[in-house]
Amino acid sequence: MNDLSKIHPMYQFSLKAFSIVFQKAVEKAAPDESLKKRVTNLIDSITFSVYQYTTRGLFECDKLTYLAQLTFQILLVNQEIDASELDFLLRSPGQTGVTSPVGFLSHQAWGSIKALSSMEGFYNLDRDIEGSAKSWKKFVESECPEKEKFPQEWKNKTALQRLCMMRAMRPDRMTYAIRDFVEEKLGSKYVAGRAPDFATSFEESGPATPMFFILSPGVDPLKDVENHGKKLGYTFNNRNFHNVSLGQGQEVVAEAALDLAAKKGHWVILQNIHLVAKWLGTLEKKLAEHSENSHPELRVFISAEPAPSPEGHIIPQGILENSIKITNEPPTGMHANLHKALDNFTQDTLEMCSREMEFKSILFALCYFHGVVAERRKFGPQGWNRSYPFNTGDLTISVNVLYNFLEANTKVPYDDLRYLFGEIMYGGHITDDWDRRLCRTYLEEFIRPEMLEGELSLAPGFPLPGNLDYTGYHQYVDAQLPAESPYLYGLHPNAEIGFLTQTSEKLFRTVLELQPRDSHAGDRAGATREEKVKALLEEILERVTDEFNMAELMAKVEERTPYIVVAFQECERMNILTREIQRSLRELDLGLKGELTMTSDMETLQNALYLDTVPESWTRRAYPSTAGLGTWFLDLLNRIKELEAWIGDFAMPSTVWLTGFFNPQSFLTAIMQSTARKNEWPLDKMALQCDVTKKNREDFKSPPREGAYIHGLFMEGARWDIQAGIITDAKLKDLTPPMPVMFIKAIPADKQDHRSVYPCPVYKTCQRGPTYVWTFNLKTKEKPSKWVLAGVALLLQT
Repeated sequence: MNDLSKIHPMYQFSLKAFSIVFQKAVEKAAPDESLKKRVTNLIDSITFSVYQYTTRGLFECDKLTYLAQLTFQILLVNQEIDASELDFLLRSPGQTGVTSPVGFLSHQAWGSIKALSSMEGFYNLDRDIEGSAKSWKKFVESECPEKEKFPQEWKNKTALQRLCMMRAMRPDRMTYAIRDFVEEKLGSKYVAGRAPDFATSFEESGPATPMFFILSPGVDPLKDVENHGKKLGYTFNNRNFHNVSLGQGQEVVAEAALDLAAKKGHWVILQNIHLVAKWLGTLEKKLAEHSENSHPELRVFISAEPAPSPEGHIIPQGILENSIKITNEPPTGMHANLHKALDNFTQDTLEMCSREMEFKSILFALCYFHGVVAERRKFGPQGWNRSYPFNTGDLTISVNVLYNFLEANTKVPYDDLRYLFGEIMYGGHITDDWDRRLCRTYLEEFIRPEMLEGELSLAPGFPLPGNLDYTGYHQYVDAQLPAESPYLYGLHPNAEIGFLTQTSEKLFRTVLELQPRDSHAGDRAGATREEKVKALLEEILERVTDEFNMAELMAKVEERTPYIVVAFQECERMNILTREIQRSLRELDLGLKGELTMTSDMETLQNALYLDTVPESWTRRAYPSTAGLGTWFLDLLNRIKELEAWIGDFAMPSTVWLTGFFNPQSFLTAIMQSTARKNEWPLDKMALQCDVTKKNREDFKSPPREGAYIHGLFMEGARWDIQAGIITDAKLKDLTPPMPVMFIKAIPADKQDHRSVYPCPVYKTCQRGPTYVWTFNLKTKEKPSKWVLAGVALLLQT
């Protein structure tokens, strides 16, 4: 429980609160004549009570992480699992540079299988997969492999060994596999997933134990408090229920309400305490003061939003650790979201507009739009570049605007409505231009004249309903909305594979960081930790190259062309990075030998090397990357090699690896600069034209006369049809297919062809957002809006 604050600073638990849960669990445990059985009952009751107490205060995304960590620690203490197998599961190391001999496993997956095959208990796994490819293909490609049996005698492996194999082959199914693993080891009550209702949690509160609601956008947990208060006779009218919303100088009112309630045994709600940072210290003292010698019926309910980042966290530890924390999150899935959007209205709303048909159609389309934009967040950067706090207020105000506009106009002003919804009501939250384009495109698809002719589908297989009453719309959703899938959002099913894989990667990384330093193997584990770090440190120092000699390079060059300026800038940036790598590693080396005192920076570096993450002082001087340290370092060596080849004679490479630049924009701009100089065109009237060739980099022996050939790009959200030369639907499970070589040349901006093209953003990594590089216009036969909704982009690294 104590370690959870490393995941989120809101997760604070005091020993005092833990003791109370512990005592209650002891009382609840079933008695038994046999001592052994009684001890089992006690352990079972305590474990489950602590689990329930903790989990209701965690966000959905952290619940499974906590459950996995709990299960692994219990099994380690009972010596039921092998620590080295757990280490493999959490790290998932893979051999690099291997080629998969079977079509159904990627090179990366095969690298993990090779690494696993060298461990005891997994010898010959690689040989068996190759030898019985047919049965393994069926297993790997099944929809829910975690429910299937492994082929051959591998089905008899332990549960943890099966997890290790699954992580190598189908990382996207690991969240489901972990849930099944917990159920097998701890019992199904741990994964049942029903949160205790408010009344149950309320029983545990008291004058010294407030209830703390951690708020999420679009959820109002305080209705529960009001309803429960009514049952017990605490209401505003009875004058024993005080509700104070903080901000705007309400602190004095809040203090008075607390003092009165402590004397008389009233209930107090303090809403949004995160808005009054300076007063929180006073509140902490007040709560401590009233926790003793107050009226036993005093109850305090607090609500606050979590800070967007750990640095912004302001809620005092004393308030958090003594209260019962409860998270209330919006429902997930389109089905729940659409019902919840409709719940903001009533039959009266549907009848209030004189233009009933138009009003109802657009209102339903708006509810669907609201559900889509809120729920699309779960797909990460392929959903939205940034996360936005869309809330029910956006929807209800949009409906008011719709009513006013329909009453005031004879024709439906579609353009005006879309502008108000997409650029102001919802668009007001949006800060990224590509996200704005996405929001606008949804509204262009959902709200247009065809909706009144019954010719509009909100998603494949989900036509806009006709004229129904309020319950009719709810019933329509239940009967007609297809099962939850990326198709409901205009995305390709691969988007879900990507999002599930990233979710499970994050889970394992977090559990790895939560592993106790002093593990059960005692000193031996500590020693291997240092040995591991030392070996890695020596390998990096040995392989990282010396700095580029800038003075020597500059002397070699007669004319500083735009391309040569780029090369110099890149060499300088690389020098700053390699200098820091060498400096920090040498310093740590001396620290490990005992010749220097270990500083916190050195410890952070040591930790990063052990956890296979890129140290923070390196990333600050490097380029965006999502890779672990091993892959990142190999990539760094490749970048250095490319630079060395280029500055050997400063001749343009036949095809340029665009990924290799710290600043790819500067190279693309250089293409425009050199063409502009050559033709004496003004630079601000230029644009880049992108032609996708049908060849790979090996097929090019020399650079083009003008512009450049570039390689190393990947497409996410769709794929490139090489023969037809257009964007087309992605293949299932191929998340980021590579692009052929692309020919980039500069042309006057007014010569650009805007017909049948999709303006495709190029990003450095799959995190998108701030890693934006450029826009390439790619040819398409289908409507560009299809690719906008599918979140199609080019990436420089996967």
